[in-house]
Amino acid sequence: MFFELQAVDKTTRARAGLIHTAHGIIETPIFMPVGTKATVKAVSQELLLNEVRAQIILGNTYHLYLRPGLDVFEEAGGLHRFMNWELPILTDSGGYQVFSLAPIRKIKPEGIEFSSHIDGSKHLFTPKNVVDKQRSIGSDIMMVLDECTPYPCEYGYAAKSLQLTHQWAKEARNYFLETQPIYGYPQAQFGIIQGSVYKDLRIQSAQTIVNLGFEGNAIGGLAVGEPAEMMYEITDYLIPYLPEDKPRYLMGVGTPVNLLESWALGIDMTDCVMPTRNARHGLLFTWEGKMNLHNAKYKNDFAPIDENSALTYDRKFSRAYLRHLLNAQEILGYIITSVHNLYFYLELSRMARQHILNGTFGEWKADLVPKLDRKL
Repeated sequence: MFFELQAVDKTTRARAGLIHTAHGIIETPIFMPVGTKATVKAVSQELLLNEVRAQIILGNTYHLYLRPGLDVFEEAGGLHRFMNWELPILTDSGGYQVFSLAPIRKIKPEGIEFSSHIDGSKHLFTPKNVVDKQRSIGSDIMMVLDECTPYPCEYGYAAKSLQLTHQWAKEARNYFLETQPIYGYPQAQFGIIQGSVYKDLRIQSAQTIVNLGFEGNAIGGLAVGEPAEMMYEITDYLIPYLPEDKPRYLMGVGTPVNLLESWALGIDMTDCVMPTRNARHGLLFTWEGKMNLHNAKYKNDFAPIDENSALTYDRKFSRAYLRHLLNAQEILGYIITSVHNLYFYLELSRMARQHILNGTFGEWKADLVPKLDRKL
């Protein structure tokens, strides 16, 4: 895998580039739909490819390891074949579950012991066996094992956690370089920068992770409850410490405005469950603001979801019909809203990229941001 930088915006740090992988080229900046359990919720692979036009999706090592299990992936020939997805896949290491599943895990020097949320069985994730797990899954980009600290987080704990994260990163990188893919195509490995909201720890982490020579570098431990402005400040502070010739990935972000602000700082890759999770609750993102379909005003609104959209569903179904589906908890409603939101996020990525290439990103972003957060 390698990164090809194509352009940098004139007034911001926004970048347009190409990430070359074994399963295709990813045009950046890019939003990556989250497919935690080998599926993007409520959206088929055909819709992802042909309507949303996703270029890469995410899977989660913790969840896929527990179910269906690594033996299934190895017999199928990897996650791509198992789920019939021919484009790139990135897998998280289970490090986020240290944060999200805190009550059922224990952090040890050698790794993280999880009590399965399915049956309570114990499972130890170590820097090396997480590489093995992701070899079996066959993702194009694998993340190293780390600890995603919560917010707020005391300085002492953040510093102690960082030492462990760095040790695990070194073990994971060395082991990755000693082992080989098992499905006949190369895999890449990204390091993760931690340090909570403390700039000195963040600098220390960036320098350590970058020096290990990963194919890409991620910023983790943000978008976990801190104010958005703090997230932007930490990201902005870190960017000069990250190589220009490698992808920069801000993990777990976020709203459309978060994406625009992050890209403006020099981030190339983002991901979040927000578009699909909000879709299932009736919240649609549009170019004019956020639309809550549960509001009574849409009960008799027979206008298309968005008559100017290139997405078929946006022109085909009315707001009233979609509101009815959601209120009746019909699966079709979740499909339509999820496809809409994912399409919007990917269209935002495509338009941002074009404006960067044209040198007009800063002006376009400044005009768009006030619109995206308002409630319709």
